Amino acid sequence: MSKDTSYRVGASSAEKTGVIDTAATTGATAVNVTAATTGATVATGGVTAAHVAATEKGVALSDIKVLASHFGAYRADFIKSGLCVFAESVLELFIPFLMARIVDEGIMHGNLQTVFVNGIAMVAFALLAMGAGIGYARFSARAAMGLGARLREDEFACMQGFAFANLDRFDTSSLVTRLTSDVTIIQNAIAMGTRPFMRGPIMLIMGVFLACVMSPELAFVYFAVLPFLALCLFFIVTRVSPLYQALQGSMDKINEVLQEDFAAIRAIKAYVREGFVSDRFATVNAAYAKTATRTFGTSVMNVPAFQAAMYVANVAILLFGGRMIMAGTLGVGELTGFMSYVLLIMNSLMMISGVFLLCARAITSVHRIGEILSEIPVIKSPQDGLTKVPDGSIALKDVSFKYSFDAKEDVLDDITLSFAAGSTVGILGGTGSGKTTLVQLIARLYDATTGTVEVGGHDVCAYDLASLRDAVAVVLQKNVLFSGTVRDNLLWGNPQATDAELLEACRIACVDEFLERIGGLDGDLGQGGVNVSGGQKQRLCIARALLKHPRIIVFDDSTSAVDMATDAKIRAGLADLGDMTKIIIAQRVNSVMEADQIVVLDNGRVHMTGTHAELLAQSPIYRELYESQVHGSNPEGHDSAQDLVSGEKNDVLSVPAVAEGEGHRRAPKT
Repeated sequence: MSKDTSYRVGASSAEKTGVIDTAATTGATAVNVTAATTGATVATGGVTAAHVAATEKGVALSDIKVLASHFGAYRADFIKSGLCVFAESVLELFIPFLMARIVDEGIMHGNLQTVFVNGIAMVAFALLAMGAGIGYARFSARAAMGLGARLREDEFACMQGFAFANLDRFDTSSLVTRLTSDVTIIQNAIAMGTRPFMRGPIMLIMGVFLACVMSPELAFVYFAVLPFLALCLFFIVTRVSPLYQALQGSMDKINEVLQEDFAAIRAIKAYVREGFVSDRFATVNAAYAKTATRTFGTSVMNVPAFQAAMYVANVAILLFGGRMIMAGTLGVGELTGFMSYVLLIMNSLMMISGVFLLCARAITSVHRIGEILSEIPVIKSPQDGLTKVPDGSIALKDVSFKYSFDAKEDVLDDITLSFAAGSTVGILGGTGSGKTTLVQLIARLYDATTGTVEVGGHDVCAYDLASLRDAVAVVLQKNVLFSGTVRDNLLWGNPQATDAELLEACRIACVDEFLERIGGLDGDLGQGGVNVSGGQKQRLCIARALLKHPRIIVFDDSTSAVDMATDAKIRAGLADLGDMTKIIIAQRVNSVMEADQIVVLDNGRVHMTGTHAELLAQSPIYRELYESQVHGSNPEGHDSAQDLVSGEKNDVLSVPAVAEGEGHRRAPKT
């Protein structure tokens, strides 16, 4: 197995967690962010003042600009759909004129030829208008669906480029809603809103113009009604716009509850909490229904308002028009044509009001999507970044770190450490001591607030992100397996790996002990690895990480679910990988006793470093851990900490002895 084997795979969607994301866990290469950096980013938990300012500038982008920039090849279809609407509207506007001529010049004078010619023209115009309508439907659908696909792709690509600090700004459920519901709303607005958006103003302007040409005396009715309708529309839009924002927020909550419940369905059933989660879902669903009722109840107020205005206009036109007919200043056909324009104008006003409401909701979604598209990753690959990590040496120099810009205390405080290439390093510390945060800086999942982190003799900020993360494999306590077979999951580590390489990685990680029981390399793991136990998941993830052939491999309490004998076997197998730097974060002292160097962290600071014997002699924290875990579990008092310090051999706790002892305990009784 060549240590220089490298590969690139598309990064998976990062989960919003406070630890390593899925891509880092599995060994998948994070997306290479191609934007250039002007220098090494010094992040404060990933969020710098410059980043905040840049983000605010990005969010201020015009909603129209966001849409227009993503039409791409579909811009032509959008323009064609608009031309079809224009042609359809113009053709329909001539039909009332032809109708008036049929009545006044044909029927009233008994001229059948005029009736026939104008009738044929009306049918021709109607057929042409129908063809234009069909063209609009086709082109607008292509433009809307294409735009939606582009937005989803660009959103997903942006999310893949996010650093953890960026992901911390959004809930996972909100990201899902922005990729699905918000995009669908925009698609519907394009597909169903383009026609009334263009047709409404055309019909209104041309209708009023032609109505004025036909009968200026009656046209004043429109100008009396329009101010009332404008006030109604303004009132409705200003009320409904914030409601649409709240509606999408309620949808985020529903997605959040659903994701959590489905992910924890086995725990829910084990604790018989189906009733509780059902009540919780009913609560958020009721909140969404209440918000939706207020939103759409307000948005449909335009219908009765516009209908009332239409009825008033019709009565007024019939009243004044009837008097004009009796006075001989207006023909019956002219009144009939004028009434047709009344319908066109009022329908256009209805369409315009509907477009305003549709746009109000779409703009809310565009703004939410724009927040993703304009979010600036706080960690970027430098231009011409280093693509090869020389070795697995690590150096942290005066490193401090905090997750948020305004955090009062550092998670890591003034850390200075160095690890030789190929060495085995153990990291111990209580919960919240900064163990996981420390290794996150090595893979540049976060940038140090102050100080520098070096890998292979170079600052991590000088490396191409994908190359650096290819050289650093991280295996977590809570690992993620994906739907598919064992082979599918292992190939995340190296897509070009042969079966022999897969089996060798399985041997080192002790996967071979249960591989055949789950169907071999082609055994189905189920969704999220439900067909294997927690300890088996951990071993599979270790094998997957080994297939990366990394310079550095980090085990973040990744053997916590396996027995001590298996843990010892895995450590023995890893010891043969002399060119690979091994970092073991553990809660059990016996997992790091054989390490070349052990680091004890306490509240984000280095308490002490040294070998097992040195720490037993000098570190009260390490000695307390040892006594509580090892000596405390041995009631007969064999090999106390003082015995080890004085130089007595602890055969019981050595790796071979542990393995042998566990083997005796697991042997079947005869």
